[in-house]
Amino acid sequence: MAGIGNVFLGDDGFGVEVIAHLSGRPLPEGIELGDFGIRGLDLAYALMDGYDAAILVDALARGEPPGTITVIEPDFAKLDGFGMIESHAMDPVQVLRLVKQMGGTPPSSLFLVGCEPADFGPEEGLMGLSEPVATAVQPAAEKVEQLLEQLTAGLEVS
Repeated sequence: MAGIGNVFLGDDGFGVEVIAHLSGRPLPEGIELGDFGIRGLDLAYALMDGYDAAILVDALARGEPPGTITVIEPDFAKLDGFGMIESHAMDPVQVLRLVKQMGGTPPSSLFLVGCEPADFGPEEGLMGLSEPVATAVQPAAEKVEQLLEQLTAGLEVS
């Protein structure tokens, strides 16, 4: 599992917060947690390390009310274009494009657990999550645990 986001940009730190929340809970054997923050290149290489599954957790703007949790299964085969990694931001789609560009294959089971952000803060930054996004950390952690349970049991993920 990989937490994604910049903790200096308000709700963008959502993925990092969820991973921190999960780090204090019992998880199935063989599960690795990673706080990738804004290190897109590191995540791209990690996704090519031969894992059976990966769950990425990030702020995900889709036009829903702030705090809305969404689960997406990216279709790696349909990705096109070049992966561009920024030094102070991470976009999971760009990371997957970079994996493809480098000739890699991500895990066969790949999920993005996202939360609709409310506030990324002013240009000079903002520490901490907004109230609706902070409230979504627990439900997102539970969704990740549900996905893990289904993946480790070999069940079809719904």
